[in-house]
Amino acid sequence: MSTENSAGFDEKSFLGGRVLLRQLRRGHRAGTDAALAIAAARPDAHGRVVDLGAGSGAIGLSLAVLAPKIEVTLVEVDAEIAGLAAESAVLNGCAERVQCVVADVEHLIHSPRTRHDLGPLYDLVVTNPPFTNAQSSQASPNPRRALAHMTREGALARWIDAGAVLLRPKGSLIVICRPEAITEALEALRRSFSGIALRPVHPRVDASATRILVRAQKGGRAPLTILPPLVLHEEDASFTRLAEAI
Repeated sequence: MSTENSAGFDEKSFLGGRVLLRQLRRGHRAGTDAALAIAAARPDAHGRVVDLGAGSGAIGLSLAVLAPKIEVTLVEVDAEIAGLAAESAVLNGCAERVQCVVADVEHLIHSPRTRHDLGPLYDLVVTNPPFTNAQSSQASPNPRRALAHMTREGALARWIDAGAVLLRPKGSLIVICRPEAITEALEALRRSFSGIALRPVHPRVDASATRILVRAQKGGRAPLTILPPLVLHEEDASFTRLAEAI
């Protein structure tokens, strides 16, 4: 459910009404990918958490609501959207535990000032980075949607490298990506992470995976594992029991 106003944004309930988000009506909208990332990250949500490319804050704010003892940092390149995320933190009663930082994730590891603003190392990094290749796909005419969805060659690796810089040893990284990006993701992950776990996400049981949920731990030597797939929809298009639980 969402309520609209004349200010260019609306308020949308998320996660079955447990979270309220202010989002630009013509910008990126939180949906299934964010819910999947939240479900994957929730078991590791403790201490300090950072949401890279946070947008309206759907992932980070939801974790702050679900885990009321954690501190959350939202990193978002668009200052107006970051401002809406800060307002959403107030609406959800967690503003004292949420910090918003306006920064470009791709340049984060080369910006000492931004890294200083982010504070001590984190226990969990979670990110739902842009998916669509700018060289092979046409960008949305809406600049904000294009910024949220379009990616450049090597960008996913740079986001993973940023996560590695921000994490404490043995901290966890959660990434959601498309199957065609998994080679790039694995090459980047192996530089700093172990215990890589991949969970394919399928729209239906007879359909190819459209997303892969990735969890990894900074440092160590644990092997890669492939987890059972997550199927979202039954044949009648209703959510599966597992997807409904998410």
